[in-house]
Amino acid sequence: MSTYTPLIILAMVFSVGLHAQTTHVSGRVTDARKRPMQGVSISILDTYDGVTTDSSGSFRFSTTESGKWQIVVSFTGFKDWAQEIELKGTEVVVAVELREKADELTAVVITAGSFEASDEKRITVLKPLDIVTTASANADVASALRTLPGTQQVGESAELFVRGGEGYETKQFIDGMVVANPFFSTSPDLASRGRFSPFLFKGTVFSTGGYSALYGQALSSALLLESIDLPDRSEASASISPIFGSGQYQHLAKNKKSSFGASAGYTNLGLYFNLVKQRPDFFKVPEVWNADVNFRIKTSSTGMLKMYAAFTQNRIGVRNADMDRPDLKNAFTVGNDNLYTNMSYRDRLSNRMKLNTGISLSYNIDDLQQKVEDFNNDPAAGNLPSFIRNKNFNLSNKALLVQARTVFDYKLIGLSALRFGAEHWYSLDKTRFNQFNPIALNDHYSAVFAESDIYLNNKLALRTGIRGERSTLLNRTNIAPRASLAYQFTKRAQISGDYGIYYQKPQTQFLQFERDLPQMRADHYILTYQRINTLTTLRLQAFHKEYKQLQKTGLDTNAKGSGYARGIELFWRDKKTLKNFDYWVTYSWLDTKRNYLNFPYALQPNFAANHTANLVVKRFFPKINTQFNLNYQFATGRPFYDIAFDQGSEKYFVRDQGKTIPFNNLSFSINYLASIKKAFAVVVFSISNLTNSQQIFGYRYSLDGANRVPVLPPANQIVFAGIFLSWGTDRRQDAINNNL
Repeated sequence: MSTYTPLIILAMVFSVGLHAQTTHVSGRVTDARKRPMQGVSISILDTYDGVTTDSSGSFRFSTTESGKWQIVVSFTGFKDWAQEIELKGTEVVVAVELREKADELTAVVITAGSFEASDEKRITVLKPLDIVTTASANADVASALRTLPGTQQVGESAELFVRGGEGYETKQFIDGMVVANPFFSTSPDLASRGRFSPFLFKGTVFSTGGYSALYGQALSSALLLESIDLPDRSEASASISPIFGSGQYQHLAKNKKSSFGASAGYTNLGLYFNLVKQRPDFFKVPEVWNADVNFRIKTSSTGMLKMYAAFTQNRIGVRNADMDRPDLKNAFTVGNDNLYTNMSYRDRLSNRMKLNTGISLSYNIDDLQQKVEDFNNDPAAGNLPSFIRNKNFNLSNKALLVQARTVFDYKLIGLSALRFGAEHWYSLDKTRFNQFNPIALNDHYSAVFAESDIYLNNKLALRTGIRGERSTLLNRTNIAPRASLAYQFTKRAQISGDYGIYYQKPQTQFLQFERDLPQMRADHYILTYQRINTLTTLRLQAFHKEYKQLQKTGLDTNAKGSGYARGIELFWRDKKTLKNFDYWVTYSWLDTKRNYLNFPYALQPNFAANHTANLVVKRFFPKINTQFNLNYQFATGRPFYDIAFDQGSEKYFVRDQGKTIPFNNLSFSINYLASIKKAFAVVVFSISNLTNSQQIFGYRYSLDGANRVPVLPPANQIVFAGIFLSWGTDRRQDAINNNL
């Protein structure tokens, strides 16, 4: 290149500069209330010319461009403003008024009574690591949710009892598909665990009332679980403890567009029961086999296909003293086989339309058997009264549920959206009692639904929904309207109100004998205030529920039961005030009564306590890679009743009643993060009921009412120790980042 070339180029640039026209662009930016906006970006599209506004909202800059150009004004949380201007060397003055844009960072959030935990939502309450490291939860999803307001401390059942509702009134869904049997089968008055690991899910929505019209058949509450998409990398993991062992492998394709995985585990409580004495006589210690497989493929830039299948098998045998004859025992055996599988697909059909569709299958077999035995554990012999002989039974139940579901999501303006779709459930329940002919129940349940989110502005949003349901078994059709209105005071605080009607079919044991029954109904009214910051969450709720068409038993099964539940709830979580501390506090006040089953009049149900409270504290010590967790649970006494039948008046009456002692439970756990050769490890030790408090969940009565026996936990304390290993993913760092 010639030594003169740089001089020639410089001369050309200088020449252009002399002949180019310079235009000055100025103006002022305000919001809808005519208030000046500072820091707003103004630029000429596709050029480097531009500036930001000063404290008065004013701006001024120069450009050498000429002709017609677009001037663009942008500011976070507001809609972009653009206008065509002509640059011809004269002054250009523009006046700009920006309008707020409804987006997920600044807009009011329609919660519909839900606690949410998801990477895509602002409202994060419990993540998988929260569940695993909550001292009383023992890595069980439902147990961790009992630390949230609205739930009851029902220690004799694994189900979630929410706001005066029975356990069966809470339904669980995975990727929108219902799970028919989310808990392991067990014997009466013994709690079990959930079938699914919390690490299967990336998002959790636990609605204690007022949930979306997209879901149904849950009278009180819905637990919505969203499975993970593709893993971050290939990994293997293993869990080892004195009571169980398991292994898992996940493989991510090199192009990171597909993955497959599998896991298997075995649990046997025999060694543990030898070390920790149990109250019942477990002649068959709890034993569980489980295995699952998954496959995920990214079908396009927006499409995702997921398949998941899980099989579990559990066995248990428990022997207790007979209530009516102290010289006899009842030996109860449970055999359970369960298969759950679902396949889901989601994709963006256009810029505005999304598709979510799926199909699932639940198949559950319960074989239950009870034998009356003498004190030598041999079959009871002799001249036994009929009501004692009738305690010998064999009960087999096979339940199949197939669901198909499709939901369309159409984006309107801003965050406003319309969701609509349909689903169909086919269920078959086949029950055989002793040698009687089996009873089969077939039902085709169909539902159509639509729901709209309308963001009037950043501060006011409205959700309206409607759900139509029909059951061929009941030959009935129901319409369930639902609505929510939310108003935002500031970017962090809002108030909302929810209303909805919810239906649920009567339980199978009632439909076996009477098909002409209405669906049970609950009307929800909820008022919520919440303030959510990055590290703190405050939530206050007041609610009222009206129960209608509840099931009554006795001489008139067509009688309609009723009831109500109302209360006030508090949730406060704080990761900010104390360094390396994470804690949350909950309180619930509940007033509820029901006239259902064999209740002679409206009574407070025996699963409901008036006051419950939780304190969860987690402290992480980075220098020693260790976290200490405490959870204190409290509930006032629950009512108990001995309800008997009077042959003369042919009516039920309360023969005895009272309240249990208050429930107290202080749990502790410690998690140590370490490296064992090439594996990342979390060593866990936990103990429940650290103070060894007495816990009574209720009372059972003999047939004549003369004998009353408390319902107690199998042991005062639960002790656990185990090691969780992973290869490929350092979950220790996840724990540190999330303060566990």
